[in-house]
Amino acid sequence: MLITNISEAESQLSVLVDKVMAGEEVIIGKEGKPVARLVRYEHPDADRKPGALKGQIKIADDFDRLPEDLARAFGIISK
Repeated sequence: MLITNISEAESQLSVLVDKVMAGEEVIIGKEGKPVARLVRYEHPDADRKPGALKGQIKIADDFDRLPEDLARAFGIISK
């Protein structure tokens, strides 16, 4: 694991990306504290399948109805 600061990361980004592509993890710090982790992108093995949960999800009939107290709070209806 390589630890670097933001200014070094800015000037050495292509080198850091090469290290990540080789399997190394890079931690980027600011003011001596780690704030970001640069890791190799892994594409999910399986493609998403639209409709996989068809018939398993129920949306309530009043799903898009705003409760009266919230409608008043937002000024949509008066008291």
